[in-house]
Amino acid sequence: MKKFILLIAVACYANILQAQKLPCSNVVYRQFDFWIGEWEAFGINGKKAGDSKISVILDSCIILEEWTSASVQSGLRYAGKSFNTYNAATKQWQQTWVDNAGGTNEYLQGKFENNQIIYSSTPFNFSKDTMAIRKMTFTNLSHNKLRQHGEISKDNGVSWSTEYDLEYRRKEKG
Repeated sequence: MKKFILLIAVACYANILQAQKLPCSNVVYRQFDFWIGEWEAFGINGKKAGDSKISVILDSCIILEEWTSASVQSGLRYAGKSFNTYNAATKQWQQTWVDNAGGTNEYLQGKFENNQIIYSSTPFNFSKDTMAIRKMTFTNLSHNKLRQHGEISKDNGVSWSTEYDLEYRRKEKG
């Protein structure tokens, strides 16, 4: 009889856990998990650009990036954080970037396709007479490597110029 009661209690507990499923446990929230980890980022010239630690926070709803540049410029080691999440209402990936130089970028449109997360910004004033759009693509190349490619268009997406092109290499655990 005790075993039967224990079995019933375990089954009820399992049902409670299933009913209390985390809000961001849907598989769509895991599309960007290939970025999670600790990375060294290198420019196309092979020179180290920085280090990036990517973790999951807030009950798996946010992918947090913590970036630090490899070099110091004008007495400042550039650093920033990005907050990445899937917006279930708009069915879009979104990123907000903030840094220690007072800069911010916001990408409200993002999609997962072909093993990539592709973000795009809304048009913004680049200069007095020029509107621009930014696009940022994360490509999962392997478990230990990915590409982050940042581009800008000053003609409403007709042509694109590279702003940065980084290869992320997973740090070995040691």
